Amino acid sequence: MKIDRLIGILSALLQEDKITAPILADKFEVSRRTINRDIEDLCRAGIPIVTTQGAGGGISIMEGYRMDRTILTSKDMQMIMSGLRSLDSVSGSHYYGQLMDKIKAGSAEYVSGRESILIDLSCWDKESLSPKIELIQQAIEDRKVISFCYYSPKGDEERKVEPYYLIFKWSSWYVWGFCKLRNDFRIFKLNRMGQLQLTCEDVVTREVPVPDLSSERVFPGGISVKAVFEASMKWHLIEEFVVDSFTELPDGRLLFEHEYSDEDYLIEWILKCRDQVEVLEPEHIRKALFRIADKIRQQYE
Repeated sequence: MKIDRLIGILSALLQEDKITAPILADKFEVSRRTINRDIEDLCRAGIPIVTTQGAGGGISIMEGYRMDRTILTSKDMQMIMSGLRSLDSVSGSHYYGQLMDKIKAGSAEYVSGRESILIDLSCWDKESLSPKIELIQQAIEDRKVISFCYYSPKGDEERKVEPYYLIFKWSSWYVWGFCKLRNDFRIFKLNRMGQLQLTCEDVVTREVPVPDLSSERVFPGGISVKAVFEASMKWHLIEEFVVDSFTELPDGRLLFEHEYSDEDYLIEWILKCRDQVEVLEPEHIRKALFRIADKIRQQYE
């Protein structure tokens, strides 16, 4: 990705007195024309870069800028490397691993010491997830529409989407883009996508808003839940919410009150607690749980 390459070029320039465009092109596996465009972008970003022609020429950072070589400290580089390593955990091409090697080659003194942060963004089915991420990244860069079958509680649907953002949120990967079927921007979970393909259809030029993934926007509430949990489920409430998400009653049980927007998810979450919880409100959720429990009883009789 371009931003990764720009960081790598800047790191190399900070560590070398002078470096040539052919060497950078070979190092980052791109053309000299691409390197020249990257250098122009770095100049526009305020980095004073000087290029000299002829024998002994090359690309360097302006001499007076030498005092700012510590713009990236050892801690900064460790954080960059941790971020790249986390992306490499879901990469099918090992691109980010190769990028880390390139950065290390020119920044050995800044990338040293024991790793203290390890982030793995992959899931249990990495073999299925990585190709999806790679294909969607390609679609975003090439501005192409993707097609897939989406499996949801409402059924299976064929979708065509103009992808704009790959998102890791709520412990899962999503793609956010313009859905041709709904004629609006939507978010789709990668694990629910099948037969994912890159089409020849170009993305339409349109205003693309940044997705609002705040809890208030995605989970607006609407279902007020009141439930009493056994004390043994305290860890479950803290893991899903926070320490002050419940009130401890005199008998040790936990009174929980919260707003939900997805009834199916609420019932699924309550059922995980088995007989360690009693829903007090709302009544229709109590009845739904009773019907499910009765059906399970009938199946096992």
